[in-house]
Amino acid sequence: MGQEIESSHFSNHDFNLFNSYLKEETLLLSELLNNHKFSNNGSIVGFEIEALLVSLSGAPVPVNKSFLNKLNNPLVVHELAAFNVELNSNPINLKNNALSRMEAELQSTWDNCCDVAKELSIEMMMIGILPSLQEHQLTLENMSKLNRYKALNDQILNLRDGKPLKLDINGIDSIQTAHQSVMLESACSSLQLHLQVPCDVATQFYNASIMLSAPIIAATANSPFLFGCDLWNETRIPLFEQAVELGSEDFRRVTFGSSYVKESMFECYQENLQHYPVLVPLKEEEAISQLSHLRFHNGTIWRWNRPLIGFDQNGTPHIRIEHRVIPSGPTTIDSIANAAFYYGLVHDLAENIDILIKELSFLEAKDNFYNCAKHGLSAMIDWPNQGNIHTSELLLHTLIPAARRGLKKLDILEEDINKYISIIEQRIETQQNGANWQRMWVKKYGKDFHRLTRAYLDRQNSGLPVHQWTI
Repeated sequence: MGQEIESSHFSNHDFNLFNSYLKEETLLLSELLNNHKFSNNGSIVGFEIEALLVSLSGAPVPVNKSFLNKLNNPLVVHELAAFNVELNSNPINLKNNALSRMEAELQSTWDNCCDVAKELSIEMMMIGILPSLQEHQLTLENMSKLNRYKALNDQILNLRDGKPLKLDINGIDSIQTAHQSVMLESACSSLQLHLQVPCDVATQFYNASIMLSAPIIAATANSPFLFGCDLWNETRIPLFEQAVELGSEDFRRVTFGSSYVKESMFECYQENLQHYPVLVPLKEEEAISQLSHLRFHNGTIWRWNRPLIGFDQNGTPHIRIEHRVIPSGPTTIDSIANAAFYYGLVHDLAENIDILIKELSFLEAKDNFYNCAKHGLSAMIDWPNQGNIHTSELLLHTLIPAARRGLKKLDILEEDINKYISIIEQRIETQQNGANWQRMWVKKYGKDFHRLTRAYLDRQNSGLPVHQWTI
């Protein structure tokens, strides 16, 4: 849904035409995959980071239009709420000093954003959910003024027959509320990692991404508070799922998925066609070979691990995996450490994933994911050859070494491997990720969420990784 559209009003003819193109392009995709027409280039990576514009006291400020105009950087774009923006990276081959280059690019873009924010007397913030956010701020008045967001909101409510979106999350505290718009989604800020993989092994990388989502979300959790309530370690997960709730239990619009991929990535796109009604019928004039309707429709289905189709510079279609489970923040160096951990781990697990998924079913991987989203580093999960194990123990003794192996196989510089994976290791050893730091701060100072936000911002601006933050 990052593509702007001409109008937010559609006729039955628009939906019928879109559906006909979608069926035609889904058939073409099957033919392209069966005839091995997809790229086998791999290990090309990039990222998107959602960030907030906040006042000096930590309140959200809905000024992204003037901010983006002043910034004038094509790598930084609108998000759903007018107090959100998204920072993007350029694609890079995952080898040699790729990780430190990613950090340098992110830091440069972030510094540029912070300079412009300062001119507007506001600040930039990376966090899964803004602790100081108040429910009344999630209104259509604070939605970015773009057709695609209005269309998304209108069509979701239309498919729900006008019924409000209900939020019901039980954690340490509980929250029940309802909204007449999709603006609940804007409370979620994520780090979305992209990984282009060779088509021949795409299913292995996709299934590995599904399996490792649970321990990764435990290690990176940064979203414990919403509207003054202490909920899950990564409250962003149930919040986003309920903010765009459509469909059955197995085919929700925001979903962990319905199964591992068995034979081909085509299975995901076939599922898109068969089980997900078109939300927004994009009017597109591109040739069928660009699969534009299929790709746009896929962008309105938010799997936590989402397959994407793009094109190499020579026009050959390729497959990317978008790993969406990680929250934004706490700092630029934490973000690149999180990316390094995922990229290393998925490259290691993918080699033996066909064996591993025989020992950990999809339903077990799904249970692991929600367990870790709720309980974080204290979760107990099932893992192949380990049985039921404490997540922190699994991370320290099995998965961190695996991530190091994966990065080493990619010929990443040893100093970069040590730099970024050691950050993950020390985070687990100290038991201080973003969620735990926020909770420890509240335990000491109380539920003053504007003050918490200010304290978080001060430490974020220090540049120190979160495991070194003081209370």
